[in-house]
Amino acid sequence: MSRVPTLPDQPARERFDAVCVGETMVLLTPDSGTPLAQRPKLSMEVGGAESNVACGLARRGHRAAWVSSVGADPFGRVVTDTLVSHGVDTGLVRVDPHRPTGMYLKDPVDSGTRVHYYRSGSAAAAMGPEVADAGWASTSRLIHLSGITPALSATCAALVERLVTERPPEGRPTVVFDVNYRPSLWSRRDAAAPLSRLAGAADIILVGLDEAKTLWGTDRPDAVRALFPDAACLVVKDADVGATCFTAEASTFVPALDVKVVEAVGAGDAFAAGFLSGLLDGRPVRDRLRLGHILAGSTLQSVRDLAAFPVRDECERMLALSEPEWTALRLT
Repeated sequence: MSRVPTLPDQPARERFDAVCVGETMVLLTPDSGTPLAQRPKLSMEVGGAESNVACGLARRGHRAAWVSSVGADPFGRVVTDTLVSHGVDTGLVRVDPHRPTGMYLKDPVDSGTRVHYYRSGSAAAAMGPEVADAGWASTSRLIHLSGITPALSATCAALVERLVTERPPEGRPTVVFDVNYRPSLWSRRDAAAPLSRLAGAADIILVGLDEAKTLWGTDRPDAVRALFPDAACLVVKDADVGATCFTAEASTFVPALDVKVVEAVGAGDAFAAGFLSGLLDGRPVRDRLRLGHILAGSTLQSVRDLAAFPVRDECERMLALSEPEWTALRLT
């Protein structure tokens, strides 16, 4: 059985199982599948890759915190209140009196869902490396980062750089880096090299095969592994095909579940939450990948980034399925 880096037992001094760092915004989305140009009624939600992971982990019973900055406006309160309602600790969130909370809108169109961002000059974009000085990095079992944050500003890039590369060799938390390439934030030419360097410095890398192809021209999981041969754990997600986890000892592939896709936004974050929940619980690699697929499959069937997950007993039942039973399973 293959192994990924195992997390040490949690001493009393550690406050959190996971700290997730990044921007979360208010999300306005049509109640129906009507394009914005037709002026549909909108619902207010919140969305952010890293906080989605924090919510998923908290709902799985882990002590999860979110580190970021929000504006001193009603939207910032909506963001923090929503995360608290999902069990996430927001005590490390800074309220910026001068900059606004970011916002984005989902626009259903014939080709899928288009996203319109209004995040330039946001409170979160002003974060810098000093955010890491509060001491939380040394009181966490793992830190979750994504490739979205370094694209927000030069100071955000410096923050991610510090958390990924400037770590003490002993007793450091496990650093997870989800590549999460967003072409709306930076071009492939600008993003390819820094995302490769940051991913290569992390302990655990999560990357979609589609974004790996866009960024680095690699169209097979083993080709992605060749780019990061020294990564202790590399997870390559191939949409509805499945996911492969590479470790120093072996590679493990688990096929994706059969689901009816309503919307894909947020599914990658749910997968990360499932995989990391399995890691925190000390589960074998196969179960970590299965948990990722279960949570991602649930999110794919919802228009919300934070969809309802199967209860723990149901997850355990699915984790115990034989390989043929898993392959034949349709998630509803």
